[in-house]
Amino acid sequence: MKLHRRSLLYGAAGAIALLVRPRIARAQAYPTRSVHLIVGFPAGFTPDIIARLTAQSLSERLGQQVIVDNRPGAASNIATELVVRALPDGYTLLGATGANAINATLFENLNFNFIRDTMPVASVVRAPLVMTVNPSVPANTVAEFIAYAKSNPGKLNMASGGVGSTPHVAGELFKMAAGVNLVHVPYRINNLPDLLGGQVQVTFAPVPTVIGYIRAGRLRALAVTSTTRLQVLPNTPTLAEFVPGYEASTWFGLAAPRKTPLEIVDKLNNEVNACLSDPKLLAQLADLGSIPISMSPADFGKLIADEIDKWAKVIKTANIKPE
Repeated sequence: MKLHRRSLLYGAAGAIALLVRPRIARAQAYPTRSVHLIVGFPAGFTPDIIARLTAQSLSERLGQQVIVDNRPGAASNIATELVVRALPDGYTLLGATGANAINATLFENLNFNFIRDTMPVASVVRAPLVMTVNPSVPANTVAEFIAYAKSNPGKLNMASGGVGSTPHVAGELFKMAAGVNLVHVPYRINNLPDLLGGQVQVTFAPVPTVIGYIRAGRLRALAVTSTTRLQVLPNTPTLAEFVPGYEASTWFGLAAPRKTPLEIVDKLNNEVNACLSDPKLLAQLADLGSIPISMSPADFGKLIADEIDKWAKVIKTANIKPE
């Protein structure tokens, strides 16, 4: 399936929910037991933190426990396949993330097709990254960093959480947009010790990972990758202020197996959107540097399809291959 058709098809999957009259009785009965939210990352990682905050708020609204079930591995493909194979009854949901959009192109032989085999349920947040450097780098702004990188091509190391991770593709997008040559250094384990020690000089990191070190002066934040400045880093400019049009972030939302009843999808969407009006949850998400996004299933489907198209271009241009 061509990528531009994915946007139409996945958006249509969510739009159907708006055209079909819900079966009120079934929607009102759901859920009658615990709901499992499968997350493809370890406990303590940003997707897990957001999932647990969302699950707590959603549990209160549904009157049943939403249990976060961590199934890390294979860049979240293990968790996704588990949900794809689950009964489409609303009791097994996926904590969908930007990794799913990247993986749709990065991996050629998956046992599922994310667009075809899942249904968009509800968006929760966008989670921008922070372009962060070791203080030894003689640059206090993105413009200075670009100038330094251009005068020292191939001498700056860019750390990421692995080939095809969001920090990796965000960095590759920056390299293309700014015209700089950075050496990508993928890590399977925490890259912070080497960033703090200066063995690698720059990374595009999730806010919770580095904000403590930034506040302590041990790392320097040059820019955030969102289109607007973040509440938790109000004095840090956006990358787009130096590289027009640049935006990169991961995101988190809920997806369900294909053929999940549309009235259940609608109910979950309504309840998640209601959660996102809770000041307590909003404050918790803001502390993570995350931006809440309330969407219909159709709009969330379009966001995912657009992200697949965006990162497909980066992956193909940079010739990124999975490890």
